[in-house]
Amino acid sequence: MKNETEVVAEEFELSSVYAEPPPAFDSKDESKVVVDTDINEITAFQSHESGESDISKTEEKPTGLYGKIFGQKENKTVNGLSSRHVTFIALGGTIGTGVFLSLGQGITIVGPMGCFTCFIIVGIFVYSVVICLGEMASYIPSSGAFAHYGSRFVDDSFGFALGINYYLQWAFSIPSELTAAAIIIQFWAPHIGSWVWAIVIIVPMFFLQLISVKTYGETEYWLAIIKVFFVVAFIIIGLFYDWGAMNGLKNAVPSPGLSNLKNGQAWVGGFSGFFQVVVLCFYSYGGTELVALTSGETAKPWKSIPSAVRATVWRIMIFLVMTVFVIGLCINYKDDRLLKAAYDSDVAQSPFTIVFEDAGFGAAKHVVNAILLTAVLSAVNACFFASSRMLMNMAHDKRMFSVFGLVNKRGVPIGALLLTFAISCLVFLTTIWGNAVVFTWFMNITGASAILTWMSIGFVSIRFRQALKVQGIPLTDLPLKQPLYPLLPILILVLGGFLFAGMGYASVKQDPFSWKNPFGTYLGVAVFAICYFGWKGWNYKTDKFVRSADADLISGRVWSPGQGPDYMAADKEAIEARIRANKDVNIWGKIAYYNFIAGRAVGAVYERVTTLPKLPKWSKKEE
Repeated sequence: MKNETEVVAEEFELSSVYAEPPPAFDSKDESKVVVDTDINEITAFQSHESGESDISKTEEKPTGLYGKIFGQKENKTVNGLSSRHVTFIALGGTIGTGVFLSLGQGITIVGPMGCFTCFIIVGIFVYSVVICLGEMASYIPSSGAFAHYGSRFVDDSFGFALGINYYLQWAFSIPSELTAAAIIIQFWAPHIGSWVWAIVIIVPMFFLQLISVKTYGETEYWLAIIKVFFVVAFIIIGLFYDWGAMNGLKNAVPSPGLSNLKNGQAWVGGFSGFFQVVVLCFYSYGGTELVALTSGETAKPWKSIPSAVRATVWRIMIFLVMTVFVIGLCINYKDDRLLKAAYDSDVAQSPFTIVFEDAGFGAAKHVVNAILLTAVLSAVNACFFASSRMLMNMAHDKRMFSVFGLVNKRGVPIGALLLTFAISCLVFLTTIWGNAVVFTWFMNITGASAILTWMSIGFVSIRFRQALKVQGIPLTDLPLKQPLYPLLPILILVLGGFLFAGMGYASVKQDPFSWKNPFGTYLGVAVFAICYFGWKGWNYKTDKFVRSADADLISGRVWSPGQGPDYMAADKEAIEARIRANKDVNIWGKIAYYNFIAGRAVGAVYERVTTLPKLPKWSKKEE
């Protein structure tokens, strides 16, 4: 006889099959759109669950030259990423070398509380961006994410410009990370040239990308875990040191307490300094949007993307904001070592190293250097993934040469990876055999890319919601709904424009003045405009603004019209059944159960608070 726990657990396993939506369907073949679940639909879904593409199940052999070389008939990626992969990919992409070396620079410019405030403001901005993007990515998964949505809901020119802008942002970041890697390793081996270490890093990371997307996800997962544990340890040790708990150690410096926040030291730098630090904050938060970029290769995008979006944004904000707060408490903003770490990339002067050494840990610089090396490996890994997937999706959407859309049987975009590898090597060579002027201009292109990309996401989100409204698709079909609509996308556009203007003001106010400062600040905007109007002029006959009534909300979405509420409700019931079944198994089951009950109560309150009352309708012409 089976006990009650085993019976409920078996019911959960069976119900979970029906709790999942069927695979995405194509609007071009309406005969495939069914409401009732049949045996073919379940079979197709099970292959989707296992992470295998439908093409790998077919008995028809690949044809043509591409099929002979790559082993599959069509260019399709593989759903090899799980929810934990998605979460840690975003965490790993955000906690990079800039966090470990450059955070102290912001404190020297605007003081500890000024820098703390900047990170909170930009964090709210990033939260709005990722929630808006996650709403679209969980409903219509795509490896091209916002560039793909830009073409769907705005026009092809917008999608093309956004895709090129984002590709360059990540492709040009690889040489920057290689330069940082060479400096980090030369800390231990100063007599070996930087180009040697660059090759040692970029070649293995490139071949790692060629294996499979799951290999990339696992690698990024473990590299990110190392960084996350280190940051958590830093926050805890830093707080204990500031409170005086380390004063008894042999080499410890007396704890500062709150002295660094007194006598006008908390806020310095003025208006121009504030916007200089805002730019630094954007660099630190960059990579958070990788959550959406993984949606096209995630096994359960309707589940993993919403959970990863919610978890990732708050974790990143807590890590970055708390790290800045601890550094501001422990190190005075006038300390010359903070600037040295940023400008000289000197790990011995990193704010992390300074806090650990002041707390009495003498070997801190070697530990920080090792963690920095994992940060570089993780960043290069993320750069290859983000740039290659964006280029691949543009090729699939016929906005780039088809060779860059070639995907092997393991779902790896070979053509896009090869181009990214070649560009990265060529740009890196300019730092060795040139005077670094070319490299500086390349990096200036990416300077405003993050803000420009995130502002575009806000605009695309408005177009997406408008299309849903005009076509009569209920919001209950969305796996993730942004709260307080339309406040978040409006906040993105307004705050983004304000920050853009502030960046220009800060570049003009730099002393001594140079025309290169404002030009370099907005060079990325010029590249975006050239791509947009260039594509618009080349395709002026076919590239039209997408009306809300004509926007494609069917192809590629995760379930058939009207099925969303049923599947999500069944999924919640299945999860609740599993939690209740494990409640009396052990202490962890009890913790999970009470956490579930508390989470449900908090969720109900959150839903009530974030639901705006309906406003009176304005009379306007229907599209």
